[in-house]
Amino acid sequence: MVKGRRLYEGKAKILYEGPEPGTLVVHFKDDATAFNGEKFEVIEGKGVLNNRISEFIFQRLMDMGIPTHFIKRLNMREQLVKKVEIIPLEVIVRNIAAGSIAKRLGLKEGEKLPRAIVEFCYKDDALGDPLVTEDQINAFGWASPQEMDDMIHIALRTNDILSGMFAAIGIRLVDFKLEFGREYAPDGMVRTVLADEISPDSCRLWDMKTDEKLDKDRFRRDLGGLVDAYTEVARRLGIKVGGGNDKGSGPKLVKG
Repeated sequence: MVKGRRLYEGKAKILYEGPEPGTLVVHFKDDATAFNGEKFEVIEGKGVLNNRISEFIFQRLMDMGIPTHFIKRLNMREQLVKKVEIIPLEVIVRNIAAGSIAKRLGLKEGEKLPRAIVEFCYKDDALGDPLVTEDQINAFGWASPQEMDDMIHIALRTNDILSGMFAAIGIRLVDFKLEFGREYAPDGMVRTVLADEISPDSCRLWDMKTDEKLDKDRFRRDLGGLVDAYTEVARRLGIKVGGGNDKGSGPKLVKG
């Protein structure tokens, strides 16, 4: 499949025009960044793993009725998606205290939260993606009240699905980040859909027995072994990353 001109390059992905109107080709890079780009490294194989894991997760979510921009994987590094208008917010779902919430609220890392917490951040690297309230979102027109309701509903439903999926393979879903877009239908209807990616780059994943980190914190905290950790996540999910278009044989259950 021939992709069109390059439209945008971000920290981890490149977007190209798709082969059909209303589509894009997403290319996953090997670049690893942290702290809003202050830390950078090229880690061979990272892009392939994120592409395959994100494909697997989006397919599972779509099977459960969650709307996404995903269409199909094209090759080991690229996938075809629907073109959507990105809502300038990050939606973070937290199940366990880690990262910024632990620092902000003085919580012990690893402490289970009373319930899943949903937070909104304004997408702006120069500002450090600041935490924002629903009132601020509404006042500045970043999203409508209905869109916020849709995002919260989809985020919590996604959390239920992914928490169960990862628990079945011995992984604890600590927290994760989602991005959303507006999908415009020919009849003028607009719906809110999941966009971007869902991978170990955007999730905190801990082994349930050892609390070993299987996510981007391995890069943030100089723990090393990022590709090995992502490969372990893919292996447990039953994803084959050795080549070809196979989709694996399904999650590998981990006995407690």
